[in-house]
Order: sequence, then structure tokens, then C-alpha cells
Amino acid sequence: TLNYLGKSSVHQQRSFMSAEVGSNVTLHCSYGTEAARYYWYKQSLGQKLQIISISYKFDKSGEFHDEFQDNPRFTVKTNDGKSQLNIFHLKPSDTGTYFCASGISFVFEFGEGVTVSVKNPVLENTSWIRQSESGTVQMGSSVTLNCTVQTGSCGGEHSVYWFRHSGESHPGLIYTHGGSSDQCGKSPNTQTHTCMYDLPIRNLNKSHAGTYYCAVISCGQVLFGNGTKLDVEGEAVSLSLVYFLSAALIFTIILSVLLAFTLHKMHKRNSCQTSEFNGRLSCHPATSTEVHRVAGDLHYAAVNVNQLSRPRRHRKSTESECVYSAMTHTLN
Repeated sequence: TLNYLGKSSVHQQRSFMSAEVGSNVTLHCSYGTEAARYYWYKQSLGQKLQIISISYKFDKSGEFHDEFQDNPRFTVKTNDGKSQLNIFHLKPSDTGTYFCASGISFVFEFGEGVTVSVKNPVLENTSWIRQSESGTVQMGSSVTLNCTVQTGSCGGEHSVYWFRHSGESHPGLIYTHGGSSDQCGKSPNTQTHTCMYDLPIRNLNKSHAGTYYCAVISCGQVLFGNGTKLDVEGEAVSLSLVYFLSAALIFTIILSVLLAFTLHKMHKRNSCQTSEFNGRLSCHPATSTEVHRVAGDLHYAAVNVNQLSRPRRHRKSTESECVYSAMTHTLN
């Protein structure tokens, strides 16, 4: 899209349409801002833009140029910020991309463009084009799109074009190449020529998603394929995996902290009970009348003996001694 104002205010309905020879089509265009002049252009495959008509603010019928002048098959109607181009009794030569545009002073705004493919039912039995089946591929992988062309008894080289259309943009030309004799073969029974062309796409990402069209110019006619829709997935799955792993990591950290705290408490409790059983009074100091219950039915008591009649020297040595009495009993 040619646009010198940034985001264009010119919009076209539909981006690709197929029609048969002899039928009629109407192309629509809307303008977000009022302009002094309104244009319609045609671009044939591999050719430069051709101006079809110019409509002025106060002249709604349009003024046609070049081969479209005095051609009753083309009419234009512009009114209330909208314009439509009518093409009657389609011919194969009408195949191409049609653009609408608006002009203010020296600034032009172009629409997204509509590609029209005109098919000839008479030639479909001898000339046709087929593309790869649509499918879904993973991000980072590679894919090769195929385009098989049969041109009947007409030989010669082909001009091959690949277009891509996504939901955010109009069909844009992404690749073109000429024909090559080593890609084509001739059937001895039907005298038809069949050619195969490939479009490899590597390291796929979201920007590669869309519908790919193969177009071939051969023997004075233009053949368009039905398109291959390519969906690229993988980003959402990756984000879900990241969220899951993050949640699992947080849960593991919390669980580890709780287990460490529990083990610390159990170790402290066991150390305290061991000290009591060994007669160490550091955890729960025992008095002369305190009795402890340890290990089920085992009872013990600490008894302090005070000898008042002994000299201070002997008394001091005996005050730090404890006599333990153990008693076990059997419950009937």
C-alpha cells in the first residue's frame, strides 16, 4: 500500500475474489476523510500501475483514461465518502489488483487493494493450477509450499508469482521467478505441459501466518490458485509451559521451606528429650520433688541431699552431685 500519511484512511472491502469470464464484479472503497480527488488504479501481474479513472469532489461519474476511456464495461460511482468500481462482462485480461486512492494537494492515500482472478471455465479442463493443502505448523520449523500448473498444449516459460494475504494486510507480492525447463514435463498421451514450483519457508514465526496464492502467467492467460492457508502455532503453548514451570518452582520452594522448618523443630524436640533422659537438666531443670515420665513406663526423680553438719569444704563438693532413683512398674 502506497501511503504518505502514515496509517491510511482509505479502506477497501475484501482482498481477493474469484469470478468467471462473462460475469460482473463491483469493487468497494471508503474514505475516512474528505478529499478533492478520488482515483481507481489497476496493476496487472508484473506490470506497473495503470490509472482507470479520476473522480472530483463535484463530479461523481468519474473521468476514465487510456484503455478504459469510452469502455462501457467500466463505470465508477462516488458519493458520501464511498466509491465503487463496476466491471461488466469480465475478460481474462481483467485479472489483476485494483487500488482506490484519494488525493489532497500533493498527498496520496492508497487503499489495501483487491485482487481479482478471472477464470475461464472452457480452459479449466486443460489449464489449471493446484496448490498444497492448508495446514498448521509449529514455530521455528520449515515448510515448502507447492504449486502445480498444467497449461494444456501450450508450452513456453511461465512467470510465477507468490502472494500472501493475512488478516492484517492486503495480498502482497512476496516472490516471483520465471519458468525453467527442468521443472516442467510433457505428457506423451495428452500433449499437456505440467510444471511444479516450490516456495520454501524456513524458521517460521507468527508473521508467516496467512493464505498464500500462486499465480502463473502462461500463453497469454493468468491462472490463480485457490490458496494455501498456513497457521503457525507454538507461542501460546510456550507461555503456558512457562507459567506451569514457574508455578511448580514456587510450590517447590514453599514446600522446601516448610519441610526444613518441620525438620528443625523435630530435631530440637528430640535433642531436648535426649538431654532429659541422660540426666542433663539444661532443657527442664528438675527440682527435688519433680518427677519426669520418659519412654513409656520408666520414671525417675532427682534427689538432692543436704548435709548441714558437714564442713563447708565437703558440703560444696556434694551439693553438685545428684542421686537418681529409677523405678519401673508393670501395668496389670
